[in-house]
Amino acid sequence: MKLPLHSSEAPLNSSPASLVVKPWFDRLRVVLVRSRNPLNIGAAARAMSNFGFQNLRLVNPWEPSYLGARSAVGASQVLLSAPVFGTVAEAVEDCALVVGTTALGERELQHPLRILEQGAELIRGGLAAAPVAILFGSEKFGLSNEDLSHCHWLMHIPTRGEHTSMNLGQAVAVCLYELARGAAGVLQPEEHTPATAAEVERITQVLFEALCTSGYVRPMGESAATEKVRHMVRRMNLEKNDAEVLLGMMRQVLWKTKHP
Repeated sequence: MKLPLHSSEAPLNSSPASLVVKPWFDRLRVVLVRSRNPLNIGAAARAMSNFGFQNLRLVNPWEPSYLGARSAVGASQVLLSAPVFGTVAEAVEDCALVVGTTALGERELQHPLRILEQGAELIRGGLAAAPVAILFGSEKFGLSNEDLSHCHWLMHIPTRGEHTSMNLGQAVAVCLYELARGAAGVLQPEEHTPATAAEVERITQVLFEALCTSGYVRPMGESAATEKVRHMVRRMNLEKNDAEVLLGMMRQVLWKTKHP
């Protein structure tokens, strides 16, 4: 006699649930910064293909041979279409939200920090309106302070305290799974359009030039000052229209500073 299945059990021949790819998946940019191992790049591309994300971007990859990564099984198109950039600024210029990933360690953070579940929810909200970039640093050093200065906030995957760092490909897979598994709801676009990273960076550069011209920033401290100005401008979370107005203001201030 065949016993009835318990309500929590599924028949052995039943079809498993499949991931539903949403249109906003195309707005996510996975950015690998100075990746050292081609196999990790391939693993990241494979994870992207698994969960329906296609836009991979690379910043100064260590090995140019990544296109032949054997770990990118079934994800060759993701690799072949991945553009390579010289700087993080170029890689994220079309994004309105830039999120850095960190294993924490002993680094002193200058950004708001969200755990993965909280961060994924905010990223999904951002994707409703504009492209979003998630930055992953090199396997050995992670993201540099200069890289992080382009980020609005940071995201952390909770791990065991005795072993906080994760393999690059695995970290990408975990983040994308968390994004994809919460994709069932309908995203509502924000009422206002946020400024892109390129627009915010233009404001940063004009403001920094004005600070240098006025004597507020000394040549010896330019590098640290640039990062501080980036952090400050990104914390404003400017809308597109406000960014255009502020840029015009700053250009006029700079012109007056140079031509008193």
